[in-house]
Amino acid sequence: MTEFFFRLTPDWVLRAVELGGFEPTGHCTMLNALENRVYDLRLTNDSHVIVKFYRPGRWSREAILEEHAFLQELREAEIPVCAPLPFSDADTVHSVEGIYYAVWPRTGGRPAEELGDAEIEILGRLLARIHNVGAVCKAQHRAVLEARSYALEPLTRLEQPGFLPKAYAQRFRRAVLELASIYDELSANIPLHRIHGDCHSGNLLRGDEGWFFLDFDDFLTGPAVQDVWMLLPGRDAEAERQRAQLIAAYRQFREFETAWLRLVEPLRALRFIHYAAWIARRWKDPAFPASFPHFGTDAYWENETRDLELQLERITTTPPGGS
Repeated sequence: MTEFFFRLTPDWVLRAVELGGFEPTGHCTMLNALENRVYDLRLTNDSHVIVKFYRPGRWSREAILEEHAFLQELREAEIPVCAPLPFSDADTVHSVEGIYYAVWPRTGGRPAEELGDAEIEILGRLLARIHNVGAVCKAQHRAVLEARSYALEPLTRLEQPGFLPKAYAQRFRRAVLELASIYDELSANIPLHRIHGDCHSGNLLRGDEGWFFLDFDDFLTGPAVQDVWMLLPGRDAEAERQRAQLIAAYRQFREFETAWLRLVEPLRALRFIHYAAWIARRWKDPAFPASFPHFGTDAYWENETRDLELQLERITTTPPGGS
């Protein structure tokens, strides 16, 4: 399946869409995506759809359907998200050669650039509404954002031969283990629920009808603050002001305790580790060595280790409740 995934051709993409009951014209453009394979197709009615082929072995069919069900819940709550289109059999997931795929409407709009105060308030309210829906029921087939899944398991992957050089192995391991312990302590008793999980500005579009939240491929169970800090990731005074404004708007629809902000910097550090392990897991995909040519070099790991150590220093010197 993996080899087939690497060699997907427009013919296979068109055939898969036709089998689902759609009528493509033959116009097929591959879009820029590393984790999955994503294509823009024109249909005979002059509309466009986006077809996403999920990377083999990453998600089970049940996990993908859980993503689609969450999106449908959000749509029913009139929250602007992009939900998959049903195939002719009313299902939203099909497979070709064992690879799952789904079809989505193409959403027009512009990516988020600099956010003004009015836009931040709108997004804060929308994010609270997403989390209100996310808290209604539990995800059964999705990951939980915790020290084990975002630090310890990624460390195990990175310690496999060929990734983490011996010169940095002990320093990196020591930093990861310390971070995992700190995160476990700081996150105790903070509520978890379904969240976007990868809520950076690249997953937002603004169109004629307002904002759209895109790409719930990484949705998981985690703390609300994960979506908050990723939406406004800066550390300077202006970023802190904007984050406070977003949280004030968020509180119009859902509770957000100021103490939860103590997780911002630990979550940022977890992302460092998780991201490096993601590259390692995908290294046999030809697209990854081309996209990350410095991964695995001494210079790469010197920077990664130093950044993680500096992040730990920042975490341990930040006053409780601060970010």
